[in-house]
Amino acid sequence: MIIEDEELELKKIKRKTLIGQVTLGILIVALWEILTRIGVMDSYYWSSPQIILQTSWVAITEGTLLTDMAFTSGATILGFILGTVTGAILGLSFWWSKLYSSISEPYLVAFNSIPKLALAPVIVILLGIGFSSKVILAFLMVVIVTALAAHSGVKAVDPDLEKMLFSLGAKRHQVFTKVVIPSSMPWIISSLKINIALALAGTIVGEFIASRQGVGRMISYAGQIMDIDLVWVGVVVLSLLSIVMYLATVYLEKLLLKGASRKI
Repeated sequence: MIIEDEELELKKIKRKTLIGQVTLGILIVALWEILTRIGVMDSYYWSSPQIILQTSWVAITEGTLLTDMAFTSGATILGFILGTVTGAILGLSFWWSKLYSSISEPYLVAFNSIPKLALAPVIVILLGIGFSSKVILAFLMVVIVTALAAHSGVKAVDPDLEKMLFSLGAKRHQVFTKVVIPSSMPWIISSLKINIALALAGTIVGEFIASRQGVGRMISYAGQIMDIDLVWVGVVVLSLLSIVMYLATVYLEKLLLKGASRKI
């Protein structure tokens, strides 16, 4: 009974939280519209929700907004997946050799401290202004963060447990697959929500520098022609994309954590 009561209470809290979040969002949009209409906020600089909706519809029906969204989303998601998988493999590989780990770790930390977005012009010049350069920028933003998270998970594995398994005749690959990977998964999974935001930032910066498509390119173009309404359309679209990607990552995180807990 106590467990059922707690579950009901959690459901009520989640429901109230969702209602509160939606209500707050509606109030913010309504206040934005009212303040621009009465002149408290300059509509030239701040636009308004109504104008943004109208401009969005024009961008969808007469422009390339949908293809720009698909371009940005595709580069972000692909870079996120490649960076997460590669980083996880790199971080987990440190378990196999302490010498290899000791030699590589300082370089990993040093590379992580480099502002990778500063390399964006070089990447764009090297790979061109197409899709691949945006994927690589998203990848670079993600791979080191994931590798460091996986490495932290590897270092957190109980050494006494490893010794006991080896003494019982377990092979290294068995300890790695049955203990190290499941124990490190929560560390890797915890970086996913950060990674998706970093991947999107890398993609957008690449589009700002030079691109044929993408929401970042649209915002850059709108700024050049002083179309502030279109700039706000891009900002709103990016906000919605980031929210959707974040929620998808949260859902993926729950699924992976369930799978990891079952394996453990």
